[in-house]
Amino acid sequence: MKTKIQQTAIEAIKLEYEAIKNLINLVDDDFEKAVSRIYSGEGRVIITGIGKSAIIAQKIVATLNSTGTPSIFMHAADAIHGDLGIIRKDDIIIAISKSGESPEIKVLVPLIRIRKNILIAMVGNRESYLAKHSDLILDTTVDKEACPNNLAPTSSTTAQMVMGDALAVCLLEQRGFTTADFAKFHPGGALGKRIYLRVDDLFSSNQVPCVELNESMKNVIIEISTKRLGATAVLDEGKLVGIVTDGDLRRMLEKYEDYSKLKAGDVMTSDPQTIDKDDLIVNALSLMRSSNITQLPVMDREKYAGVIHLHDILNEGIY
Repeated sequence: MKTKIQQTAIEAIKLEYEAIKNLINLVDDDFEKAVSRIYSGEGRVIITGIGKSAIIAQKIVATLNSTGTPSIFMHAADAIHGDLGIIRKDDIIIAISKSGESPEIKVLVPLIRIRKNILIAMVGNRESYLAKHSDLILDTTVDKEACPNNLAPTSSTTAQMVMGDALAVCLLEQRGFTTADFAKFHPGGALGKRIYLRVDDLFSSNQVPCVELNESMKNVIIEISTKRLGATAVLDEGKLVGIVTDGDLRRMLEKYEDYSKLKAGDVMTSDPQTIDKDDLIVNALSLMRSSNITQLPVMDREKYAGVIHLHDILNEGIY
């Protein structure tokens, strides 16, 4: 049986879920026109609001910027005290307000109309001042806030955020925005690294462990130890034929009483998994996981070039 706190949480989630679900019925011709105007426009998208709507506006700006639509946040209160200078003649303004009747919005709207910029209202009241004085309406009407008193912006701000995401996704699709484009706007952090970082960016700073096929086990162990990658490639006339890892050494000790006469070729893993130096680092990580290994020989076309270790990838914050 659910406790009172659990029941309250579930009810809040249900109310916000219903608010989001209802947005499906509110995506109309104005929404499509808004997408078309922004996509074909030569200016930026300026998004404004007051209170909680201003916070949502900042999030939508961040999403648009990261997906190829240049956008700027303008606080509605600051706009009437100098920040109107942000707006250029080709910019499109999106004003976010649940009621559409906030004093700051009612002061700001005529100033935008004088400039003849396109004004899009993201509003929860189609009969409001903001709605009636806008070129297009993105309707984010909700029946009830998740707040028990129906006061704190909850369902309404969720609806605003989801409508903003829908707008961004449509613009992203219109622009043919690709994974490569996304990487250009997210060069920092693990997200960007997963998209653009290549094996060559990480393994090239490592030493290049290698031994010949008939190398003694003593030299194999020394090579693994000195190169500090937990493995060494095994070559035969310059061609990669195998790999000896720390795990192979442990299995050798379990299997043989005397390993003094063993050669690299006797304990190596033949035809090991490899990765090309130009391949994405996430592909190397995926291959390591699927094969349950921590090292991969790196190839430069058909030539052995070195080893990349799982720690090289994890140290970049990629998981």
